Amino acid sequence: MTTHDVLKTYFGYETFRDGQEALIDALLRGQDALGVMPTGAGKSLCYQVPALMLEGIALVISPLISLMKDQVAALKAAGVAAAYINSSLTAGQQREALRRATQGAYRIIYIAPERLDVADFLTFAKSAAISLVAVDEAHCVSQWGQDFRPSYCKIADFIESLPKRPPVGAYTATATPQVKADMAKLLRLQNPVMRVTGFDRPNLRLSCQKPSDRFAALMAVLERHRGGSGIIYCNTRKTVEDVCQRLTAAGISATRYHAGLSDAERMRNQDDFQYDRRSVIIATNAFGMGIDKSNVAFVVHYNMPKSLENYYQEAGRAGRDGSPAECVLLYNGQDVITCRWMIEHSEPNPELTAAEQAALYQRDMDRLRQMTFYCASQRCLRQFILNYFGERADADCGNCSVCLGEPFEVRSGGHAASPYAAPAIGQPRGGRRTAPATRAKEIVQEESALYAQLKELRAKLAAERHIPAYVIFSDATLRDMSIKKPHTWGDFLGVSGVADQKRNRYGDAFLAVLCQYDGVPYAPHTLAEDDDFAADIMPVRGRDADHTGHPWSASEDERLRDAFERDATIAEMCQEHERSPFAIRARLRRLGLML
Repeated sequence: MTTHDVLKTYFGYETFRDGQEALIDALLRGQDALGVMPTGAGKSLCYQVPALMLEGIALVISPLISLMKDQVAALKAAGVAAAYINSSLTAGQQREALRRATQGAYRIIYIAPERLDVADFLTFAKSAAISLVAVDEAHCVSQWGQDFRPSYCKIADFIESLPKRPPVGAYTATATPQVKADMAKLLRLQNPVMRVTGFDRPNLRLSCQKPSDRFAALMAVLERHRGGSGIIYCNTRKTVEDVCQRLTAAGISATRYHAGLSDAERMRNQDDFQYDRRSVIIATNAFGMGIDKSNVAFVVHYNMPKSLENYYQEAGRAGRDGSPAECVLLYNGQDVITCRWMIEHSEPNPELTAAEQAALYQRDMDRLRQMTFYCASQRCLRQFILNYFGERADADCGNCSVCLGEPFEVRSGGHAASPYAAPAIGQPRGGRRTAPATRAKEIVQEESALYAQLKELRAKLAAERHIPAYVIFSDATLRDMSIKKPHTWGDFLGVSGVADQKRNRYGDAFLAVLCQYDGVPYAPHTLAEDDDFAADIMPVRGRDADHTGHPWSASEDERLRDAFERDATIAEMCQEHERSPFAIRARLRRLGLML
């Protein structure tokens, strides 16, 4: 298979985005790669595609459990055998995952950096055929980055300890030139192919406000996105608790996340948000780096963060699938005092000298100063951010509060035309330039009856399978589906984001809704129409001595999927289905759960 074949077959896309193909080709040639790409630009495909083409197991080093869970769930849904090993698993589960990995059950394994020097994992890694190593959130290796993690400093030594050095890819969404240089140096990349595709996220509507009543301003945002998924960031745990309590009292489906909660509650609350059981999560910056939830419609910063790096990374969790989304920063002078206090009372890094610690403090104060300049900026907010990251930009983006002519000083009440009644995303309000016309079309499409029906079906299927709705199809895919309105099994593959495995799994359900909407009769896909599909559900005869000879039923397939998702062993699956290991593995492959 070519890279384009893999892209379409497993991920449902026809073409690569800017920068992806060069980074993928580098790893396939055995060369290192370094990619700085904005959130939503498809960084994960830059290592997932070569992982499916190279022999062996790809290791993905990631700092957050939430990211691992999301990406492994999405890969399994796409038919890729993947797993993660981190502290959320018991010791027994970790041993079982390594045992399966040793037997070749996975093509991609996500691993926390803290695991790299654990004895049993090192033993596995040195005996396994490692096809590539991908370092996600690679800016964490730099002490000058906003998320420095000492555990990332172990990565280069781990790679050099392997019997054969695999190609290494490093990826991040936000990196100043100094941090980018640190990534290449500290990870010891060897002549890497570099691609910096820009930091612009044109689908995000940026806004800064200085309201006299923050909570009223927040409620105005929630009113604009009624029922939509969103994140509200606060500077302190106390503010998180206060905002969550007030929103819950106002009837908003909200939950909370901060370091003062137990691990169990944090995980439960995050799952409620991920699975759309709660539409809004209020959190400190302990939540979310690398979170892969594609349908976040808005991000509100209830307080000003300490740096533009933090702000843009957190705001970038909105609109990951390219959908129009809103990023609002609510600011006042007290925020500056709070941020300065946090910087002055932060834990010193014991690995730094006094001079380095002083330089780090000065860097943090400089970043805070730039953050305050952004909040009060009278020029295009998008231009301000892009310039900060060393990128040129037009003076007028047409999709920020400055370019749209919205007031920075906002006061609650007293006016017939409330300043909180802001326009819909992408709609002008007496600004300098009309936002792109395509956004208005997308917004209208999102509100269509067909789009709503497709979202309802997706929610139902997700609830039945106990997976997040966006793992089935993203909002962008549903939007494309409602525009193209496919009526046939073949045409369904023409929808962006629909690949073979997802068509086989969900095609009939969605096509039935699409055809019914247009008054077109639809007959479920039959065996005669597709020999490969027929083979998927017919018994394998003559190749397995203890095969039952009976076709796999839909209920058996569902039980098998559930067993696979809960990490049951092959032996346990054999006992439950009374079939041989060969039959179980063959069925798992045909269901797209193993390669």
